[in-house]
Amino acid sequence: MVAARSSQGAGQNAERAILVAVEFTGERRKLTSAARLARKAAAVSADSGQLGFDEGEVAKVASVRAVDLDFDASLAEFEELARSAGAEVAATLIQRRARPDPATLVGQGKLEEIEGVLASTGADLVLFDHDLTPSQLRNLEAKLPCRVIDRTQLILDIFARHARTREGQLQVELAQLEYQLPRLAGRGKAMSQLGGGIGTRGPGETQLETDRRKINLRIDHVKEQLEAVRRIRRQQRQRREAVPVPVVALVGYTNAGKSTLFNALTEAGVLESSRMFATLDPKLRQLQLPSRRKILLSDTVGFIRNLPHTLVTSFRATLEEVERAEILLHVRDASSPMMDEQKAQVEKVLSELDITKKPVIEVLNKADLLTVADREQLTEGILVSGLKKQGLEELLAAIDDALVVDPLIRVRLRIPQSEGSILAALEAGAVLEKKRFEGNLAYITARGPASLLNRFSRFTERI
Repeated sequence: MVAARSSQGAGQNAERAILVAVEFTGERRKLTSAARLARKAAAVSADSGQLGFDEGEVAKVASVRAVDLDFDASLAEFEELARSAGAEVAATLIQRRARPDPATLVGQGKLEEIEGVLASTGADLVLFDHDLTPSQLRNLEAKLPCRVIDRTQLILDIFARHARTREGQLQVELAQLEYQLPRLAGRGKAMSQLGGGIGTRGPGETQLETDRRKINLRIDHVKEQLEAVRRIRRQQRQRREAVPVPVVALVGYTNAGKSTLFNALTEAGVLESSRMFATLDPKLRQLQLPSRRKILLSDTVGFIRNLPHTLVTSFRATLEEVERAEILLHVRDASSPMMDEQKAQVEKVLSELDITKKPVIEVLNKADLLTVADREQLTEGILVSGLKKQGLEELLAAIDDALVVDPLIRVRLRIPQSEGSILAALEAGAVLEKKRFEGNLAYITARGPASLLNRFSRFTERI
């Protein structure tokens, strides 16, 4: 199956790519067979005057439909990945087969079809929406007159485009090196080139050769540099923790609108983009809650289905802010038909990072794209629009309520008016519910963080 595509807004120098998506139908056949049995059972039930499907059969039919929806969503996501890497999609080929071909993933017939489409479109590379084994990659490159890139290498290339900090660049390089190590044989020419297009963007400043020893040495060197960067990060965190400020981290599927929401809350002006993985390096900004408590809000890299394990490992340092956060804001695209499946993928990555016991606030973003009926169906989470800055007050109040570090307390204070610095500190850091002056005294009822109000316990009155 071939679908011709054109890339909207692709640059004139964009590489033309053929996308190959493969669905393995072994499990699908079982579901389809179950669905046929369910339809037959329904017909018999109808003839005998009984009710139709039982709950189990309905679930099996729903599973078949979910398979179709999941594959279509996965294909659309892969096309967006290709565009995010700077490719112009020349054609999309779809294959359904019972199991992967051990030599080429797709088999000889589909391989000949790919060759024909390459000849007719003049494409520069073939992108597979699947991870290829080292032998499959070598066989495909031997038979196709162009470069072959699998899903992991494509994601690594996008990460290489977006890494801006030294730490981010080192983490990408480490992931690329670990990916390339088992795939050295037969790739000498490609491995010695830097910046030659999608999938050839070199991970380091030196040319990589096919010598395994040299790459292992480079991996060790990158790890040492990363550890030096992490030591600096730890020192910065220790200085931060000397004056403790809770960290609240945004997590979520890629392109769920985390950076847009981050900007709406903090006015930080970080890059907002519809492209996948536009945010790679973590951002931290201070934010004041309605209670006047201050938090550090962290914007993190987005997750995606089948996120390469090498990336999860290499980017553990970047995700340290998530590990240390008091609360996670799980930002979800409320307009996506795959919202629940995306949630499961995010939770899977958090589980790999052993981050499953933290308080989580579900934030349903892009509410401006929903109809009234859509909104009514969403019963859990806080509806917001980072783009339109809607629902932010409710979100901030929810963060306030969820914070257990530095809890809110209410005190009544009697403070001499001569203590101007104390009055100013209360104005800045707490909510003053009542305030009156008698003589040279100020009587104040304040609600705010215990760390602040307990400093003035000598002026406290009983409530």
